[in-house]
Amino acid sequence: MTTPSGSVDQVAVSNTPRAKTERLMNLTMCLLSTRRALPKARIRTMVESYAGVASDEAFERMFERDKDELRELGIPLVTEHIGGAFDDEVGYRIDQRDYALPEIDLEPDELAVVGLATRTWEHAALAPSAATAWRKVSSADGTGEATETPFVGIEPSVGGGEPAFAALKDATLGARSVTFDYAKGGAGRPQTRRVDPWSLTAWRGRWYLTGYDHDRGEPRIFRLSRITSAVQATGPLTHPAPDEHDPQAAIEAIAGGERATTSAVLRVRVGAGHSLRRRARSTTTLDDDWDRVELEIPSPVAFAEEVVGYGADVVAEQPPELVDAVVARLRGVLGQGETR
Repeated sequence: MTTPSGSVDQVAVSNTPRAKTERLMNLTMCLLSTRRALPKARIRTMVESYAGVASDEAFERMFERDKDELRELGIPLVTEHIGGAFDDEVGYRIDQRDYALPEIDLEPDELAVVGLATRTWEHAALAPSAATAWRKVSSADGTGEATETPFVGIEPSVGGGEPAFAALKDATLGARSVTFDYAKGGAGRPQTRRVDPWSLTAWRGRWYLTGYDHDRGEPRIFRLSRITSAVQATGPLTHPAPDEHDPQAAIEAIAGGERATTSAVLRVRVGAGHSLRRRARSTTTLDDDWDRVELEIPSPVAFAEEVVGYGADVVAEQPPELVDAVVARLRGVLGQGETR
């Protein structure tokens, strides 16, 4: 910002995840757009985020971190001596030939795996990006038409169907505080909670939010299915996530105590179903091809989605509610295929 006197007024630079991503993208485009290596002083004037850094020392630290980030991402950042005011002055650029991806030529089985991965996200807030990526990758025959995936209706899914998911995703990425009504397990009426969101994590078929609870004055974990109101963003975070924050470990420590209600029996092909085997209460060898796996599940209907995701490698045997739910899902898939 320029003052009436013509001087530049320095402002604080945001370092939220979104701001950091934008800064790295701008730095990448800046270094891609030049054929000659640019000195740091020039880069500082070209990348808007750097222009607002309050001191030379702060800029040096930020620029060094950003260079390391780009290299960790695999971007070929080149350092060259450019002379100038000092003989040892260096400049930076990105070689476009090294940066560009070669033509992607996937084998049919590799293409199928990529297609299966893109179908993992079934929630509307995330599905468009995955679908766009799949169309680009699957047009491998040069016709411009996306290849039909063989996994119609049978795929792993990371559901995001809870009403609070989209708003919490946006608030977490944008580093914004939120408020919502939350019904704690076993409690009476829902209570309003004011939270600085840190992460959204899927664990055993459920989504959890970790963050700082302003009303409790400490970090807390919230299950999205227990949020009973719309999520409202209120302002910037005042308690960002600490460096040692491990959402998976925190959720396992707390949510791991939630007791399952039903015992399930599955027939699992040898070499498959590793996630199921890790949660198994017992595993019995049936023959060279199959094992019988017993585990506790929270809901037969919800668990059926996970079973179907393994395709022919997992067969539900018990309880009858689980078998019926899996059969119903597979019949729905068969019906989709017959209408094509």
